[in-house]
Amino acid sequence: RAARGTVDLRRTLRSSLSTGGVPMRPVLRRRRPVRPELVLLCDVSGSVSGFSDFTMLLVQALHDQFSKVRVFAFVNRLDEVTGLLDHGRADPEGLGARIREEATLTGWHGSSDYGMALGEFTERYGAAIGPRTTVFVLGDARTNQSDPNLPAVREIARRARRVYWLNPEPAGQWGTGDSAAPAYADLVEMHECRTARQLGGLVGRLLPV
Repeated sequence: RAARGTVDLRRTLRSSLSTGGVPMRPVLRRRRPVRPELVLLCDVSGSVSGFSDFTMLLVQALHDQFSKVRVFAFVNRLDEVTGLLDHGRADPEGLGARIREEATLTGWHGSSDYGMALGEFTERYGAAIGPRTTVFVLGDARTNQSDPNLPAVREIARRARRVYWLNPEPAGQWGTGDSAAPAYADLVEMHECRTARQLGGLVGRLLPV
């Protein structure tokens, strides 16, 4: 029953007409796949902002494939921006500007701080993640020499069904300068994602769409 579904009585009786009314081959109801929940954590600072904007718009287009979608943007503070991506409201050309204008994304400075943002997510929005949730983190993992807050990433991975990190930097640059990509990649699955083709291929492979 759990693996194959329950018996469809009407279809079983109909098929039994060819065997004199004896249900030799029970017909089973096909199990409907459960639509997953999706959470996006998007770095919208500097050069990666265009990548995040494009990905958020792609997810909006695929919204019907998921039971729930929640989107969070950050620079060094994190805020939920799901409402700005409501179907029919997102402006492809002005999405990033609108997010930066209406959401609280920075504190006392304007540089990226992954550790602070990821920690704020686990503290304020940890309940957004459950056993059916797939989490995508979008960003280059450059921390500006701040604490990467690996415990927060471990907590996200513990709560979620899957966690994927899409990094728009070439893999050869991971770990150079202030990049904490190798440390994050030890905890969650990280993929180089620099082009629309790469993004489309990853979404098609990693998500049931």
